[in-house]
Amino acid sequence: MAFNLKGRSLLTLKDYTPQEIRYLLDIAKQVKAERKAGIVHQRFLGKTIALIFEKRSTRTRCAFETAFGEEGGHPVFLSTDDIQLGAKESIEDTARVLGRMFDAIEFRGFNQKTVEVLAKYSGVPVYNGLTDEYHPTQVLADLMTIEEEFGYLKGTKLAFVGDGRNNMANTLAVGCAKMGMDYVINSPKELWPSEEYIKEIKDMAKENGGSFTITDVPGEGLEGAHAVYTDVWASMGEESKQKEREMLLRPFQVNDEMMKKTKRSDTIFLHCLPAVKGQEVTYEVIEGKQSRVWDEAENRKHTIKAVMIATIL
Repeated sequence: MAFNLKGRSLLTLKDYTPQEIRYLLDIAKQVKAERKAGIVHQRFLGKTIALIFEKRSTRTRCAFETAFGEEGGHPVFLSTDDIQLGAKESIEDTARVLGRMFDAIEFRGFNQKTVEVLAKYSGVPVYNGLTDEYHPTQVLADLMTIEEEFGYLKGTKLAFVGDGRNNMANTLAVGCAKMGMDYVINSPKELWPSEEYIKEIKDMAKENGGSFTITDVPGEGLEGAHAVYTDVWASMGEESKQKEREMLLRPFQVNDEMMKKTKRSDTIFLHCLPAVKGQEVTYEVIEGKQSRVWDEAENRKHTIKAVMIATIL
C-alpha cells in the first residue's frame, strides 16, 4: 500500500505509523535492489538539499550526499562554521531562508528543538540526522538489517546493552515498539530512561503486539534475542564523562560471553558506529561472523534515500 508522505518531515519515528514505517522500508528495499542491479534513476534532478551539521559524521553525511547525488540532486553541506544558525541569525530566520532555496533540509546536531524549529519555519521536509534525543534515520537502517537477516520484524527480539538513555536506546525503543518487536534495555539503573518514557514505550509496544523490558543485571533478558545492539559509552558531547561511564558500563560490554546469553546460534550483532573496539564491544564480536554492522552502515544510504523519495517527490 502506498502512502502520500510528500512534504512530511522525519524528526522522530514517533510521528510515523507502523504502516508508514513499513512503506519506507519497502522503498529502501527497492532502491537497494536497483543499486545492486546498476539501475540508475534521476528522481531528484533539479532539486537541492541543505545538509546542516553541528556534529561530525561519516555515515550520515555520506549517506545523504550519495543518496541525493545518485538521483541527480545537488546536496549542499553546511557546517556551523559556514552559516549563522543560532548565532547572528535566529534558527527561525535561517529556516525561512533555507526553505526558500532548498527542497529539503537535514540537520545533525545537539538539540532536538533545533530540528523542530527548522521543520516549523522552513516549509520543506526536514530530516533528523541525529540529535541528543533521537536518531531516526539510523534506526530505519537497523530495522532494515534485521529484516534482511530474518525475513520479518514483528516478533523478533532486540536487546540493547549499554547506555540505556542515549539517543540510540531511545530511538530503538520507538522503532521496535512501532513494529511489534520485543525490545530489551540491559543497562545500569543510573543510565535508564525516565519513568515517563518507559511507560510511553510499554504502551506503544503493547498497542502494536510487542513488548518492552528493562533490567540492570548484566546479560539479563538477552535469551532469545535475534539481535544484540550496543553504542559507545560516552556520546558526542559527553567525553568528560568517559571514565565514569567506563566504571558503570564495563560489566555490560558485548563480548562472546554476552552474545552466548541469547542461546541462539543465529543472533546478530549491531552497532550504529563509530565503535570503540575493546570498550563497549570486543574486537572478536564486531569483527566476527555474527556482526552485521557493515550491512547496517550501508543500509543508512538506502533508508535515507527512501525517506527522501517518499517525502520530496
